[in-house]
Amino acid sequence: MKYLGYTIRQRQLNYLLLMLITCWFTILPAFADEELKFTVQAPNAVVQGEQFRLVYTINTQKVKDFRLGNITDFDILMGPSRSSQISIINGQKSSSITYTYVLRGQKEGTYTIPAASIVADGNSMQSKSVTVKVLPPDDTSSRSSSSSQSQSTSRAADNTSSPSGQISDNDVFLIASANKTKVYEQEAILLTYKAYTTLQLTELNGKMPDLKGFHMQEVDLPDNKEFQLEHYKGRNYKTLVWRQFVLFPQQSGTLEIPSVTYEGTILQQNRNVDPFDIFFNGGSSYVKIQKKLRTPKVTIEVSPLPAGKPASYYGGVGQFSISSDISTQELKENEAVTLRFIISGTGNMKLIKTPEVSFPADFEVYDPKVENNFKLKTGGLSGNKVIEYLAIPRHAGEYVIPAIEFSYFDTTSKQYKTLSTTPYTLKVNRGEGTTATISTGYVSKEDLRMLGQDIHYIHLNESPLQKRNNFFFGSMRYWLFYIIPLLLFLIIMIIWRKKVAENANIAKVKTKKANKVAAKRLKKAKSLMQEHKDAEFYDEVLRALWGYTSDKLSIPVSQLSKENISSELSAKNVDDQVIDDFNKLLADCEFARYAPSASGLTTSDIYNHANDLIDKMEDAIH
Repeated sequence: MKYLGYTIRQRQLNYLLLMLITCWFTILPAFADEELKFTVQAPNAVVQGEQFRLVYTINTQKVKDFRLGNITDFDILMGPSRSSQISIINGQKSSSITYTYVLRGQKEGTYTIPAASIVADGNSMQSKSVTVKVLPPDDTSSRSSSSSQSQSTSRAADNTSSPSGQISDNDVFLIASANKTKVYEQEAILLTYKAYTTLQLTELNGKMPDLKGFHMQEVDLPDNKEFQLEHYKGRNYKTLVWRQFVLFPQQSGTLEIPSVTYEGTILQQNRNVDPFDIFFNGGSSYVKIQKKLRTPKVTIEVSPLPAGKPASYYGGVGQFSISSDISTQELKENEAVTLRFIISGTGNMKLIKTPEVSFPADFEVYDPKVENNFKLKTGGLSGNKVIEYLAIPRHAGEYVIPAIEFSYFDTTSKQYKTLSTTPYTLKVNRGEGTTATISTGYVSKEDLRMLGQDIHYIHLNESPLQKRNNFFFGSMRYWLFYIIPLLLFLIIMIIWRKKVAENANIAKVKTKKANKVAAKRLKKAKSLMQEHKDAEFYDEVLRALWGYTSDKLSIPVSQLSKENISSELSAKNVDDQVIDDFNKLLADCEFARYAPSASGLTTSDIYNHANDLIDKMEDAIH
């Protein structure tokens, strides 16, 4: 019984110890030291004479000696107003103290608010300085015209809930601008679509058209876009960079970026709504107004690249550098060596061809491996292209891999520049088991064979010959030996001639294989979807859809169009709903390829819809 009592007490102590450890590790994060941060917040731009807030935040409660920088270009209307906050979320304790000032800009210009200082947890810290641009107020003429337009717009909004075209073009508009309008072929151009508004613009919807003569890639912008103040033609607008594209012109001449129409949604207050009705019935005092916003055309003058391209020009336009390295400079026969080139810089990285290397004739060279490590920036594709050559020397000796020259067109100096890498000398030693070689004056190095590996001694069979009682000649097996191959040959010839006759009709072959080819492309699209390569996914789905209709309906690629496809499908008695769904899917894919975030469909929806449509058309077309 004593032993049993000891066991029970021991278990109770173990449980208590376990609970204490659990509580300790639960409470410990709440007391963990958090990295000190002293931050400052202020608007990028303000209007002269208007008030704005300057906020300093430190993430600790143990502070003293907060000092504001010497501010001379702004009026300090209020501050500092101090507030503190402490919270514990998921066992993590956080605290902060905020110092708030209210300032006012005195005169137009760009000014810097110097850093503030504070002592936090015994450490002296400084915030960053912040730059604020003070904009001039609206011109008197602009203000009066804006006021009259706003009054007319308000009166119009009072009469209807969703008017169209009643908002002035000066109150909300879009501008398309290019950072350069005179460029060379393949030189990067930044195309920006920017919204200007004095109203509450909440949505923009529209489709970017295909640009002829340009290779186009969209710049990734933040999902949560923020409006910024900007003074434009005498008025202060809230501006927003809506979309940006990097364009690479593929031909010389005058190229045009066409006008684009977006549909904007604007919220305006409806003064005819009863506030009591809003309170008790859950209505809204705002109405949505739809307005079409049309951007102006942009013309780009593209000059051809100057004459006299170097032989080592591989299509690069921008600013680049090149470096190289080699895995080893001493090795044995039949061992591999890796030669790597790195092209770095900014420009049309994606369109640069792979430089060629002149390896010695005795080297076996494999196709180069190219790895693209660049990102789309506003100045073009920035990063590097890594090119690796794998080569195997087959004979001993000393060899030289010459330097590689890389020429490109420099958009800054407007001339071709040639870069060169380092040449490498390789010492190839004889490998094991290759001391004895068979060579004559009539045999090249490639025909040499090593004794002990390719030539073996003849093994003599010392067993005596034995006489057979029966003979193979004239027997049944003898005749079957001739008859069976002849029959097989005739059968193969008949089948082959039938296949040749069928394959002679190319259109018929394509029609039969249309579904298999489309399924293969959709399978590739599915793998791209799983790898989250959305742009390549949409391209592959479009290839599957266009290719299927071209093969199935025997329409040449040069004559493919939605109208031709619709006409042929109707002639094949395909249901009109299937035809409409097919055209809509093509439009959705093309739209999602350029504006994936604006599309309402996921890649999974596109993939499943494409499979269903092809199955339906396959059932309808015989």
